[in-house]
Amino acid sequence: MLIATWNVNSIRTRLSQILDWINQVNPDILCLQETKVMDNIFPVEPFENLGYSVEIYGQKSYNGVAIISKIKPENVRKGFYSSTDSDQNIEVFLDQKRLISADISGIKIINVYVPNGSELGSNKFEYKINWLNCLASFLDEQEKKGELICLLGDFNIAPSNLDIHDPKKYKGGIMASEVERNALNNVLKGRLIDSFRIFEKNSGHWSWWDYRNNAFELNKGWRIDHIYISKELTSKLKSCVIDSLPRENLRPSDHTPVMINLELNNINVDSFEDEDNFYEI
Repeated sequence: MLIATWNVNSIRTRLSQILDWINQVNPDILCLQETKVMDNIFPVEPFENLGYSVEIYGQKSYNGVAIISKIKPENVRKGFYSSTDSDQNIEVFLDQKRLISADISGIKIINVYVPNGSELGSNKFEYKINWLNCLASFLDEQEKKGELICLLGDFNIAPSNLDIHDPKKYKGGIMASEVERNALNNVLKGRLIDSFRIFEKNSGHWSWWDYRNNAFELNKGWRIDHIYISKELTSKLKSCVIDSLPRENLRPSDHTPVMINLELNNINVDSFEDEDNFYEI
């Protein structure tokens, strides 16, 4: 099963690029971030025409996440939620559409767009850390249920200095601070594994390049888009790849897709049937 994440930086601006990539790669699940569109005008039909189910959680001009899947998702939830509905902190994050989750083929898919944070010490930075703390609590709830988890998306954090083209230059700055890295580690708690680092231990691999200063042409990038999976799934993991080719497109997203291949022979996989298509993994 191919599971991919991609911050597309506007679904309507990049629609043809996304559809072209889907036709080339044929992912089973594609999680999108920064869709930047209200749900009622999200371009659902082009994806359905390719045989995908579409689940969306968006807002005008900012943020927005979506799960595009060949297998119809179950238990789709939008935003943070608590099993006890007693977490008052959740209310703070309802206005920004940054998380959508669903059960697909026995795995809890959690697609996130973590706040950027702007700069250390700012209100936006405080929001980012609080958001990550809420994500950690959210995952605690899933862990209690014994869920197999795939947490993926744009995290706006480089986990280590290996994930920045010039770590000395950006040391302690936004997306590279110890505060952010500690908050991310608190989310993961050792229960979720960085898929990419299972296969690649070295630096020089990026998923985001700034539009400014010819960053892509000079390969001055960051690895801030991640796919984390439950420890129990690591034996099923066959590959994790950053596909930099879409960044070469005309008017590309500043991010590029990251994709894993899971072999799920021993996991119960659902199928679904619609009027025209039948899918089975």
